[in-house]
Amino acid sequence: MPGMLVLVLNCGSSSLKFALVNPQSGEVRLSGLAERLGSAEAALRLSDPAGRTTRPLPGGDYAAAFSELLSELEGRGLRSEVGAVGHRVVHGASAFSAPALITPQVLDAVRGCIPLAPLHNPANLAGIEAAQAAFPELKQVAVFDTAFHQTMPEVAYRYAVPAEWAREYGVRRYGFHGISHAYVSGEAARELGGGGDLRLVSAHLGNGSSVCAVRGGRSQDTSMGLTPLEGLVMGTRSGDVDPGLHDYLARTAGLSLEEVTQALNRRSGLLGLSERASDMRELEGAAYGAEADAGAALAIEAYVYRLAQYVAAMAASLGGLDGLIFTGGIGENSVWVREKTVERLGFLGLELDQAANREAVGGIRRRVSTPQSRPVLVIPTDEEGLIARQTVEVVGRGA
Repeated sequence: MPGMLVLVLNCGSSSLKFALVNPQSGEVRLSGLAERLGSAEAALRLSDPAGRTTRPLPGGDYAAAFSELLSELEGRGLRSEVGAVGHRVVHGASAFSAPALITPQVLDAVRGCIPLAPLHNPANLAGIEAAQAAFPELKQVAVFDTAFHQTMPEVAYRYAVPAEWAREYGVRRYGFHGISHAYVSGEAARELGGGGDLRLVSAHLGNGSSVCAVRGGRSQDTSMGLTPLEGLVMGTRSGDVDPGLHDYLARTAGLSLEEVTQALNRRSGLLGLSERASDMRELEGAAYGAEADAGAALAIEAYVYRLAQYVAAMAASLGGLDGLIFTGGIGENSVWVREKTVERLGFLGLELDQAANREAVGGIRRRVSTPQSRPVLVIPTDEEGLIARQTVEVVGRGA
């Protein structure tokens, strides 16, 4: 590679994360998160070994965030050290069971998956196109969130719909957040031991949320499906609803298929329930502060209710549970969500150490369960580090 560092881009539904990683040592030279993009509160938070800084980006979008990133690299003299670029791509359908060198054909495949991930694949493509324009001389690699779940058995990924839909249109459950689930389950296995048959449930909780059943390091089931809309209550996504909802609203409210789908993706979830916000931090402040907002409290309770149901379902798919992992922005930082979820899961032998749970925020990694409980772990995810390592592997073999 021309340089020693890998620039990793992770464009989410409302955020852009990046990290400049030395894949050999694991050192992160510079990292950042541009979040709440498109809103007045949009900001870019930068971290390096010297500390942290925040730059407001009011109304800023992905292009503004990427432009600010390039300015930072130039100003710090780091741009010339970038040797490859790795991208998180949410949906690759069944076409990709491993990372891929980005070619026009790969880009076409990612575009073809936009109907399956309308909030994410367009953002992923925007990041790829911006990076190709900024670094035309570098090889770039796509690492797919769906790839980890290609090990699910057919009984888990098939829908009970006409078989020709699966054969002709690829209608099946794909799953997402695979990079994060792969990383944290691997870290948990190293910490807990237990050999190759360890049964773990990983809960990646953020603006998008999913749980995954992992046995021996391989995905066995997960809460998201054909698209990232299925499963848990999320920031602006509904999660599970009756499939007849579209027809009902078309007949009674005159809404089109597109209007209902947009609402389920962008105006539902925590935002729809609370009629206030999609951000868990704001909702917790409203629900448990002096204001005691009933809508915010309902949104949190519904989030936890669905989460506990799915954790239990994943444990059932594994035939037992050897550990529960919380990760993602909410999983790593929300004391309330972890507490309320585990309270509902006492029948699985889970119990929190309340003091440890309160301390596990802001990137702290630790076990938060009592000694008599099955392990409950908070493990900060490192999608960027895993993407960097896989990028080097792909570039090294030239495919």
